[in-house]
Amino acid sequence: MTYQSKSIRAFIGARVFEESRQFYSLLGFEEVLIDRKMSLFKVNEYLAFYLQDYYAKEWINNTMLFLEVDDLDRCQEDLLKKNLPARFNTVRFSEIRNEIWGRELFMHDPSGVLWHFGEFKQAPNS
Repeated sequence: MTYQSKSIRAFIGARVFEESRQFYSLLGFEEVLIDRKMSLFKVNEYLAFYLQDYYAKEWINNTMLFLEVDDLDRCQEDLLKKNLPARFNTVRFSEIRNEIWGRELFMHDPSGVLWHFGEFKQAPNS
């Protein structure tokens, strides 16, 4: 490539757009409303995704996003203290799983989008 890439952004759908907007705001992402059927959610200044008022069950049930974090234990603590499953009846979290590559936990959003929060193992020092 002869140009600099600046970001990559996934598009995810929502079964109930307003509910998903509220969920991602409570999760701590910053919303930028684009129009009445689409929002940009900023994870931080470099990472973001588009949430759209569109639901296709087969698509949503096969959508997965992986968010790498630097401290999965702190991430889990932050996610759980938000008490999101009590506010959204379809939201659920897994326990942290240890894998050969690192550790991860899963979260299903209100529509069924599967999020992976993961922390990669550090490369051993030479």
